[in-house]
Amino acid sequence: MTILCYHSVDPAWESPLAVRPEEFEAQCRWLVKHRTVVPLAHAVTRLDRSGRLPSGQAVLTFDDGFAGVRDHALPVLRRHGLPATVFLVAQTLSDDGLPTQWVRTPPPWPIPTLTRDQVLELRDLGVDFQSHSWAHLDLIGLGYDACVADLRRSKELLEDLLGTTVSHLAYPRGLHDEQVRRAAERAGYSHAYSLPQQPEQPGPYAVPRVGIHRGNGVRTLAIKCARSYLPVRHGPAGAVARRVSGAVRRTG
Repeated sequence: MTILCYHSVDPAWESPLAVRPEEFEAQCRWLVKHRTVVPLAHAVTRLDRSGRLPSGQAVLTFDDGFAGVRDHALPVLRRHGLPATVFLVAQTLSDDGLPTQWVRTPPPWPIPTLTRDQVLELRDLGVDFQSHSWAHLDLIGLGYDACVADLRRSKELLEDLLGTTVSHLAYPRGLHDEQVRRAAERAGYSHAYSLPQQPEQPGPYAVPRVGIHRGNGVRTLAIKCARSYLPVRHGPAGAVARRVSGAVRRTG
């Protein structure tokens, strides 16, 4: 797997979504040494039928548009000269705004998301921005017409703000089905990205990514970057490992 999915980089937020700054620094050093990190737009032209990049390449993506990306990830990215894509929940940038109510492991303080001005600041520094839907809803439960409307609304707001075409979509929580994939295509996206928890058929509207979480060290990153990672994870060995991990959590 070569398209990596982060959410935030934050020293204080104790959540799987928030990688510690020192972890992210170590991961970026490893990527510079062992991989060629390419922009997402370049990567999708080179994916094979399994949704994997050529050996030795990787992509960095961030979901949700948390302010920690600007405050803690951006300095590391710039220090190492690494490109990245941030998938934005468009309603957080609307006049009405949107609290981060979709987060399952929130801190005891409000989680800030990027403002319009900050998005434009990062765009001018070379950060790529794409869509993470309008309101981070369960797209599967919306129904086809409502899903198309949600995804189009996000695309239109972001294109108006950024002054460029927004053609990539990351499904909220990576969840999708055949109807959602059709809706993404109808809404005008060229590619959409998942976070497969079980075997699924990859394609332009189901491009697999793998999540990087708080506590993941460089060794874990190397495993998750391996081209064999998802096939092994979704095979018999991965099922056994998940059962063992679940038993340890229940008895720990």
